[in-house]
Amino acid sequence: MLKRLICSALLLTSMPSFAAFAPQQALKQLPTGSDASLLVVNPATNKVIYQHQASHLQAPASTQKLLTALAAKLYLGNDFRFSTNLETQGHNVILNFSGDPTLKSSDIANLLRQLKQQGVTTIKGNLYLNGGHFTGFEHAVGSPWDMLTQCYSAPSSSITLEHNCFEGALYSNMAFGAKTRLNIPRHQPITAINDAIVVTKAQQKDQHCELSLQANDNNSYHITGCTQPKKDPLALRFAVQNTTLYSTAIIKRELKQAGIHLDGKILRNDTVNGKIIATHQSAPLTTLLYIMLKRSDNLFADNLAKTMGAKYFNQAGNYANGVAAIKAILKQKANIDLSNTIMVDGSGLSRNNRLNTHDLMEVLTYIYHHPKLGLMTDLPVAGKSGTLQYRKSVQKLPLKNNIIAKTGSLFGTYNLAGIIKTKSGGPLLFVQLVTNYYPTDAELKASPLPPINQFEKQYYTSLYNNY
Repeated sequence: MLKRLICSALLLTSMPSFAAFAPQQALKQLPTGSDASLLVVNPATNKVIYQHQASHLQAPASTQKLLTALAAKLYLGNDFRFSTNLETQGHNVILNFSGDPTLKSSDIANLLRQLKQQGVTTIKGNLYLNGGHFTGFEHAVGSPWDMLTQCYSAPSSSITLEHNCFEGALYSNMAFGAKTRLNIPRHQPITAINDAIVVTKAQQKDQHCELSLQANDNNSYHITGCTQPKKDPLALRFAVQNTTLYSTAIIKRELKQAGIHLDGKILRNDTVNGKIIATHQSAPLTTLLYIMLKRSDNLFADNLAKTMGAKYFNQAGNYANGVAAIKAILKQKANIDLSNTIMVDGSGLSRNNRLNTHDLMEVLTYIYHHPKLGLMTDLPVAGKSGTLQYRKSVQKLPLKNNIIAKTGSLFGTYNLAGIIKTKSGGPLLFVQLVTNYYPTDAELKASPLPPINQFEKQYYTSLYNNY
């Protein structure tokens, strides 16, 4: 219904506040070649306040998490929890995973303690890892190969442990020409080689040199290239490449800590099941969505999408049925038709996703008009929380605390979708999809604020003051 209202909205020139709002002046702050799709709606009347190229298909980036969050609320419900089961089958023990993005090694340790409390000090058979809850790729189609080593690209696997991610630090406070020093905590079951060197700024420019990270399926990492000297270490967050190998190593360690001997081996088996003797449950969906939306966590979103696919279609979850489930759920339960959108994941991380501002506005409007869902309050707050806490364009008054929105960023893409409380006290819903944003060096040096921040500051300040 909202799409029909938008399509039949009054022309902007008939809006009395349009001249004062002057969004075209804000758009001039964007570099030449930028592609902006904008839509502003008054939720009290569903009338369009402003639209610009609103029907253009754009990469949603992490604003797509709004779709995943709404579908999860409507289908899984607030009480949903991921469950990790410890099971027995004869002399064998089974860890049955379900894709819990919050599962930690301490949770595995607690399950093993419960096993030992039942008198098991030796597993006479094998310990099987059942990861059959999900199937298919652990990265969505359209995920850049060069980003797969970063934690925000952690693989979406039913066997998820420690967020499929680990941390390290690179030290470069040494003489020019010296090798940097890499520190990875000893307990991490990975191997890492560091050959990066310290160079001057001029050397780095002349040699076209930068830090580079390569990794393989054995969870081996190799850092090469160069960096300028820095006083403080560079924090590193690496994505696990082989989730089964990584989890196996952690479980071996926890078995030893628990004092449980394993006669057999730790093996992956996605079909084996047994008698449940202990269960670890995640926090409820309300907590999971709060984390997902505030931090824009991709692993949470993709594992939830695959979970919906598994439950909705009664089969192992994957990206394809997860996306299909999200679309079907939103159509059936919220009358939101997303048949013309292109979705390949639940997080928005893939570069293949495409939707327009109308699609996002449909979802945003439903969330706004159903406050009991609690999703609007889960969103980041300008200058205060989540991914909007330090966004330069909105972190100061009058926008601070008055914008609540989901962010979305990819290379050349800067998106926002949420609500602004205006000076008059009235709310406006807005969607911003900016792509092909590539400022020149001269444009970046011309002002303390990059062009995208200048645009956002002027655009939303004008909205705030004139409505």
